[in-house]
Amino acid sequence: MTDLKGKSALVTGSVQGIGLAVAEALAGAGARIAVHGLATPDEAAEVCAELQAKGAPDARFFPADMRDPDQIETMLAAVEAWGPVDILVNNAGIQRTAALKDVTREIWDAIIAVNLSAAYHTMHGILPGMARRGFGRVVNIASVHGLVASKNKVPYVASKFGLVGMSKVAALEYADAGSKASGGVTVNCIAPGWTETAIIEPQVAERAAQFGGDRDKGIADLLSEKQPTKRTSDPSEIGALALWLCAPIAHNVTGTVIPVDGGWTAQ
Repeated sequence: MTDLKGKSALVTGSVQGIGLAVAEALAGAGARIAVHGLATPDEAAEVCAELQAKGAPDARFFPADMRDPDQIETMLAAVEAWGPVDILVNNAGIQRTAALKDVTREIWDAIIAVNLSAAYHTMHGILPGMARRGFGRVVNIASVHGLVASKNKVPYVASKFGLVGMSKVAALEYADAGSKASGGVTVNCIAPGWTETAIIEPQVAERAAQFGGDRDKGIADLLSEKQPTKRTSDPSEIGALALWLCAPIAHNVTGTVIPVDGGWTAQ
């Protein structure tokens, strides 16, 4: 049910964390992977080799600063020259915690650009081709903060709420593209809660400092505050869900936001 042989996927921010886990899951199902992220040539080559070892018939690295629409446009042209994009996973994201009064223009602009505007530019460039071919999958990695708010995260929460809303609009606009036989075009969001990635490390370190630097106690304190299961997620779990959403069987799942948050947003 999750055979993606013959499909090509662009996964932004895929050299580490959730993005890499998604790329690995798609590679394991036989998809070619267009890799993107902040990486040296050696790091990029290592990731591409790893993805091919996991089953991708090909994997290539395409650089772009996601704050820059011109670089995004150049990247998309290069990827599409390599092969039409059947699957787009917008995972690239940044976060900076600060009170509203302390958020600078530079912080605001960078977070909105990477987390929200970049996804608009990739979707704007890729969705029309998906519609013409009758098959396409867009999976946007949002956050629980696309559904609920937290203090000290104004630009991050704004970007993720915006990503959820934009995804719903796109899902409606492309809902009748293709057919059940071709697989259709779907747009969905995954909303992770606390997940073991680099993006949460500043918050973990800050909380751990309250316990004499004990990281485990810092994580436990964070989880007790928000996540009822008191368990973090592993990036591979997000990858497995993304893979299912990308499969042909998921042709009628569109416009959804699926939390992986241990009950956080159920409260």
